[in-house]
Amino acid sequence: MTGYETLSGVYEWLMPDGKLTPAGSVNAFEDVVRLLPVDAHVLDCSCGTGQLAVGLAARGLTVVASDASAAMVRRTQELAAEHGVELRTLEARWEVLPDHLEPGSFEMLFCFGNALAHADGTTGRTAALGAMSRLLRPGGRLVLTSRTWESIRAGGTRIDVRDHVIRRDGRDGVLIYHWQIADRWEDEHHLEIAVALLEADGSIRTHAERLSLWPYRHDDLMTELAASDLDVESSTFYGIAENYTVVARRG
Repeated sequence: MTGYETLSGVYEWLMPDGKLTPAGSVNAFEDVVRLLPVDAHVLDCSCGTGQLAVGLAARGLTVVASDASAAMVRRTQELAAEHGVELRTLEARWEVLPDHLEPGSFEMLFCFGNALAHADGTTGRTAALGAMSRLLRPGGRLVLTSRTWESIRAGGTRIDVRDHVIRRDGRDGVLIYHWQIADRWEDEHHLEIAVALLEADGSIRTHAERLSLWPYRHDDLMTELAASDLDVESSTFYGIAENYTVVARRG
């Protein structure tokens, strides 16, 4: 899984308003962040453009931010410099993180933004979750967000055009999602995302990227977490909701 090279430059148009800043991203997870001791070590292992990682570092936590996308890691580094905070960045897939980081060294891991679906099927997810578990201290928590893939698959192959304009830094854009749904859950799916931006001269410039996905059922995720020695403390899963959050604790 790589990807997000093109989308990294327009990722703000894919983010909700409340998570556009480091402070806003941390506030979105305040219920779990407040559980951390002041000297906690935290890993954001799907850091994207860095808002959450930078927000956590701004609170004085020791933060490592990793992503499989080199472009996303660069954006995280730039955001950290802009806000004057220190954190470590790492370009790496989940399964190799224990080769770069000390196992059992983190009080909390974040894997958010629907990232886990980019792991290559059951085998890829199992390897990813196993690596995350090994990096947590006993009693440490994994905070994971996910799309409700049951709902996504039920909609079938389709094109979704968002019905409103999104403004970021004085520029207007429209989002287009092309869902390419495979026949079976375990098969590779695809999602092409296009961000159509209105330029100053009135022209439209489109930034698009086709991504591979391997969706999973909520029940399967619960089983895979348990197999990785991660005990689920809470899940906001609700069948018709667009997204949900899972908090799991290492045994």
